[in-house]
Amino acid sequence: MKESTKAMRPLVLAIDDDARILQFIKVELSTHDINVITSTSGEGGLDVLKEQSPDVILIDVMMPDMDGLELMRRIRETSNVPILLLTARRRDQDKIRGLDLGADDYLAKPFNPEELSARIRALLRRGRQVPEFATVRNGDVDIDLSKRLVWKNGEPVSLTRTEWLLLQYLAANAGRVILNAELLTRVWGVEYSNDLQYLRVWISRLRSKLGSHSIIQTLSGIGYKLDADEITEADGETELSPALA
Repeated sequence: MKESTKAMRPLVLAIDDDARILQFIKVELSTHDINVITSTSGEGGLDVLKEQSPDVILIDVMMPDMDGLELMRRIRETSNVPILLLTARRRDQDKIRGLDLGADDYLAKPFNPEELSARIRALLRRGRQVPEFATVRNGDVDIDLSKRLVWKNGEPVSLTRTEWLLLQYLAANAGRVILNAELLTRVWGVEYSNDLQYLRVWISRLRSKLGSHSIIQTLSGIGYKLDADEITEADGETELSPALA
């Protein structure tokens, strides 16, 4: 089975009522190895967020059904994902208001695509400052996220690149249900977001290598969850998985 070359690219959600601008953003960011999912309305963007966990959200301030500031306010009720506002408004007061309401950055239209990608990379770097798990353990399976290694009963497990990327994303979100669309988009790309059979095949392959007592749970029609008895954060602190504590 062919393995994707787009695996684990950063994911950006772009929300703008102008489909031409969305297509421009999608094409330009793809040249910088960034996956883009789009919505032409605020309500549509909120619907996407129910199935995906983007690394950065781009929001046009001036949209007819729900302006960007109101959309950002609603997103901030449940998420701290970095937000970059796209605005045709040049007044400093408008920019300051956006930052005060929770935006991480803003970019005036029309914008240079190179500057857009640079600002997104900067937001991605900020997001990665959050401590990550170094190791995840469940029964006789140990996953070392920092070294990208897996052991079962103390013996190394050989994984393909795609198998590792799939396991890595599940383990980095241990204890959390990952929706099917999110997992497909993160590991294989936006074009695979509805290919449930493809995901089932790779989950089956991964489970067979981890052993009969799989640590990956299936939530039928929803997604998957990797349980953990113990997690060790990058700073060396160890704690029980919230799901099992």
